[in-house]
Amino acid sequence: MDYFKKIIDLIQKNRMLRHLLFWLVNLLVHIPAGLLDGDTLTSNIIMGLCLLIPQILASYFVAYYLIPKFILKKKYLLSVILFILTSYLISVLGRVLTVHVGEDLVRAGPFVKEPIQEIIENIPKLYFHYFPIIYSVVFLFLFLKYFLKFWKLRDKEVLLSKEKFETELKVLKAQLNPHFLFNTLNNIYALSLDASPKAPLAIAKLSEILDYVLYKCNGQFVDLINEITLIKNYIELQKLRYDQRLEIKFDTDIENTITIPPLILLSLVENAFKHGAGEDSGSPKIEIKIFQKENHFKFEILNSVSATYESKNEPSIGLTNIRKQLDLIYNQDYKLSTYCDSGFFKVSLDIQLVYNHEN
Repeated sequence: MDYFKKIIDLIQKNRMLRHLLFWLVNLLVHIPAGLLDGDTLTSNIIMGLCLLIPQILASYFVAYYLIPKFILKKKYLLSVILFILTSYLISVLGRVLTVHVGEDLVRAGPFVKEPIQEIIENIPKLYFHYFPIIYSVVFLFLFLKYFLKFWKLRDKEVLLSKEKFETELKVLKAQLNPHFLFNTLNNIYALSLDASPKAPLAIAKLSEILDYVLYKCNGQFVDLINEITLIKNYIELQKLRYDQRLEIKFDTDIENTITIPPLILLSLVENAFKHGAGEDSGSPKIEIKIFQKENHFKFEILNSVSATYESKNEPSIGLTNIRKQLDLIYNQDYKLSTYCDSGFFKVSLDIQLVYNHEN
């Protein structure tokens, strides 16, 4: 049973293997009927291959060109014209391969072959005989392709929902842990004793952070501008701890309003404070850059590290959790990298925003 499950898992994960298996089954499924008609196994395979070639061409053309380039872009008239034209050409190809290749290989002795011109002109035979044979497989291919896609999306949504819940708990523990709240409240208390005008502002910043994290980022995606405000509030509270010795540089270059997964950027910022400014007893530095243009989003954060800091090959738990969530959401459309040199640790996140999450 475990061996069978491993085979199923291998097929599900390997796209090329799935395609090869589909076409092999399609080729072999017609052999028993041919054998019952008295044809040999070899002739069945040859004639099957003559039809398999146009079936493959038609399937991939419709699935990977006609549908995404025309139908999904609502070019319906061009879609119909292109489908009629290509189905005719594919049917001609199927008939030509059958008569002028397959029959030459399986039939013995001299025989009369249908001329290519006659094949081209015999439209009723092409559409009433070869079109159903070829395009029944095409429609089966499309059905399985989109059925598997739907199935994977459903599993992904279930997994993402579970992962999001677990990640949110980890983020709350990491960003709003008791140490952060305790230090912030202590700082606010000290400010209030001195009747500092900063105290009301600090209370407001903390309130905004708690309100946002607990109530306003429950969706899969949130506006980038709200995440930036969250980061700025977090930085303002951290400044209370470090006073003037902390150097912060925060640059943004944003072309459009976009949406991103909540709290991921804050996790990276918190990581910089925890392992950078928190362990640097001198004058810690943190630089943050956010860039967005068209479908490209980039977040960079650089923090100084102590002279005794040693970079480890193993990724931190925080970065591992972030990467896992990004895998679920963006698949291969992102890159998260780290770099350490000359007293600085840098984290860079690049995302290709292929889908419009706002719709």
